[in-house]
Amino acid sequence: MTDLSIKYNKAIPRYTSYPTVPHWKLQNPDQADWLNEVKSIYFSQVDKSISLYMHLPFCESLCTYCGCNKRITKNHGVEERYIDALLAEWDIYVKALEEKPVIRNIHLGGGTPTFFSSENLHKLLFTILETSEIHPQKAFSFEGHPNNTTYEQLKVLADLGFDRVSFGVQDFNLQVQKAIHRIQPIENVRKTTAWARELGYTSVNYDLIYGLPFQTLVNIEENIEKLREFKPERIALYSYAHVPWKSKAQRGYGDEDLPKPDEKLAMYLRAKQLLNEMGYENIGMDHYALPQDELTIAKEKGYLNRNFMGYTTDQNQMMIGLGCSAISATGTAFVQNEKVVEKYQTAVLDEKLPLTTGHFLTEEEETSAQLINQLICNGKADFSTNSLSMELWEGAKSELDEMQDDGLVEIDDYFAKVTEEGMLFVRNICSLFDPKLKQKSDKPQFSQSI
Repeated sequence: MTDLSIKYNKAIPRYTSYPTVPHWKLQNPDQADWLNEVKSIYFSQVDKSISLYMHLPFCESLCTYCGCNKRITKNHGVEERYIDALLAEWDIYVKALEEKPVIRNIHLGGGTPTFFSSENLHKLLFTILETSEIHPQKAFSFEGHPNNTTYEQLKVLADLGFDRVSFGVQDFNLQVQKAIHRIQPIENVRKTTAWARELGYTSVNYDLIYGLPFQTLVNIEENIEKLREFKPERIALYSYAHVPWKSKAQRGYGDEDLPKPDEKLAMYLRAKQLLNEMGYENIGMDHYALPQDELTIAKEKGYLNRNFMGYTTDQNQMMIGLGCSAISATGTAFVQNEKVVEKYQTAVLDEKLPLTTGHFLTEEEETSAQLINQLICNGKADFSTNSLSMELWEGAKSELDEMQDDGLVEIDDYFAKVTEEGMLFVRNICSLFDPKLKQKSDKPQFSQSI
């Protein structure tokens, strides 16, 4: 396995979207064109609904591992204007659809959503829900920081229909926490988890990261062992992405402080082993869930899906992103908002969508996107469905043969199935069907796959 980690440790996208953002073609997409796309796809769906993502970028302190778009401030006076902007942006979409949109999923991400007071969270969500219809199979979730998530915030969100929360734990070890500027006592994790369950949250997720500076195999074992007390329904086990050219905060430590690729691989394999022994099942890439979880059931039945908010059982691709840097998707197109808070606010409060980049997919790109999604979600894909997918297969056949020899994938007559070992390298497998990855760039764009 060490030899494989060296062989396949390459700079590869995480394939949250396809094409990936660096290959999007549009600059400053036209608002009318985008809204027409949204209306067309929304009303053509069999199950007419949208997923709504809201990016809340503010954090009181900087976590150096984080590559997300954020604004560090202790000034909570920024909350009200930002929420007014989110609501103004939502109003643009509601007016364009000319009816109350049906919301199936809501996710609050960041940044730190629990930076916002319970009163302001209520104002934001109550207004949005009042102008919408709620899908009978709705799923509302948010990301919480155990250090600043309060009982009142959890209760306000529960009262509004939220029943899922994801707590960013990352690592319980103090030395690692100091290195990533995320000192977070286990008591805070214990307290917020207990509150969530007391208030009726049915799904608690913990985010853990392996490959952090000064992290060791012993740290990983201790982290997993501590989970026995909490037994969250889901666990996201992310590989630390070292991208100092993108995230300046990561320049505070060097490559010598990070686990080597073979050490990082050992961390992943040990964590996976321990999680499986505790009863968690592998869900796609990076995720684990208990057997009764709906993601586990979706994986077993072959309808697991994935979008910018993560793995989901929802088959619709329609996602509206509100907030600075938020991405929206229809299944055939993407757009991204302005990343600078002030520029974003100025635009939407002037009743303009602050679209800075975007992309409308070609037929070839839609084929690659579908195949990559099938591989990353369900670990298998049929390439015999059309001539475009067959061409992708033929173009990758020699590399697929090599990956089969390495035990990563099983192939037979235009059908590929990722092995259990191969799921660690699923990004590498997906990259074979990404023609755009062959386009060279003068700047680094993606993190290493291991």
